[in-house]
Amino acid sequence: MTVPVPYVAQPLRRFLATESGSASLLLAATVLALVWANLPGGSYDAFWHTEAGVVVGDGGLTMSLQHWVNDGLMALFFLAVGLEISREVTVGELRDPRAVVVPALGALGGLALPALLYLLVNPTGPAAAGWGIPMSTDTAFLVGVLALFGPRCPDQLRLFLLTLAIVDDIGAVAVMAIFYTDEVSVPALVACGVLVAVLAGMRWARVWQLPPYVLVGLALWGAVLASGVHPTLAGVLVGVLVPAARVDPSQRERLRLYGRALAEHASPQRARLATTAVRATIPANDRLQAALHPVSAFVVVPLFGLANAGVELTGPVLRAAATSPVTLGIVLALVVGNAIGISVAAGVALRTGMGHLSGTLRYGHLVGGAMLAGIGFTISLFITDLAFDDPVLRDEAKIGVLAGSLLAAVLGSLVLRYLGERLPLCTVDDGGNGLPDLPSGPWEDPTTTR
Repeated sequence: MTVPVPYVAQPLRRFLATESGSASLLLAATVLALVWANLPGGSYDAFWHTEAGVVVGDGGLTMSLQHWVNDGLMALFFLAVGLEISREVTVGELRDPRAVVVPALGALGGLALPALLYLLVNPTGPAAAGWGIPMSTDTAFLVGVLALFGPRCPDQLRLFLLTLAIVDDIGAVAVMAIFYTDEVSVPALVACGVLVAVLAGMRWARVWQLPPYVLVGLALWGAVLASGVHPTLAGVLVGVLVPAARVDPSQRERLRLYGRALAEHASPQRARLATTAVRATIPANDRLQAALHPVSAFVVVPLFGLANAGVELTGPVLRAAATSPVTLGIVLALVVGNAIGISVAAGVALRTGMGHLSGTLRYGHLVGGAMLAGIGFTISLFITDLAFDDPVLRDEAKIGVLAGSLLAAVLGSLVLRYLGERLPLCTVDDGGNGLPDLPSGPWEDPTTTR
């Protein structure tokens, strides 16, 4: 008997495929940033600190190129995260509370223990501000490593880790908004509240056109920027408020009528009505994510890596990092904190019956996946710039993120390869027929075969 590869919803499969492809570009951008930053002349820092902006009369907005990437383009990345959270909670895999409990508790363990381990190494002083750096998992690298080194039945593990990463992202965004905000403008926050209420009202009214959400979202980004809170939070807020529920069946009936009218007599007006009817049959969340996610994965995230991963790897810098509490604390938190925090918290949820996982997911997969969750790259580098003003601490933290993420990727891959299928199943529910056998033959990435 063999176990078929479980069905995964097509939107989720496309999301995972895009994230997997994004990982290679992000890796290439990281390598390029490291090479560029170590070229003589300092062109890397000079370029990314170049001022650019939009000025109209006496007013305008001017920031460095790096801040335009981090504060502007990364809002699109967080918008894609918010859209995925909304879709999964509304119509996706996160609708079943018992299926969410295990990865959610695992994510909480992966948030809390890395922060605690970092603070054990850096309890006081300016370095203590970096406790939020090792708390987040990089979904693109995580999915990319799974595609290369994952087990032969990867869908359940991918779904577990994606759910974990979603909860993890929610926690990381909350940490940035609450703990890494220096000054707050009350009038701007009031404006943010009003705009969020407008978005919620549009969602309640089932507004399906995208332009209203885009316009209000741009205004919200400006208000959040003016408030002192990091403007990427606007992306998350817009993403979770764009409707993801299935559309009213009457929209499909309208499509049938307009389509028939167009077939009977083609005209520009009827073509426009039919096109509008087609769009109305797809939830706004799906349409926006289909347009945005490739841009986020293949443009924004690699640009962020190029703008932030550059650090000088000279002998003195590496020797200082090798003994730096900041670097060592981040490596320890990413590798050990995530592996233990996620494994133990998820294991407790399974053993106590609080939640369940697919019967073909084994404890070896769980442990290996928890180790891979220590790949904390994008948001870790993001929080590094928020946590440290001192360039020395910032460089030491970036080296810790790079080293810890690489070590977590290697160890997690080894565990999945050599231990993944040698431990018992996480959940046994076979109706008394004995444990099912794993499929034979090499694993193939289902995103490329279906």
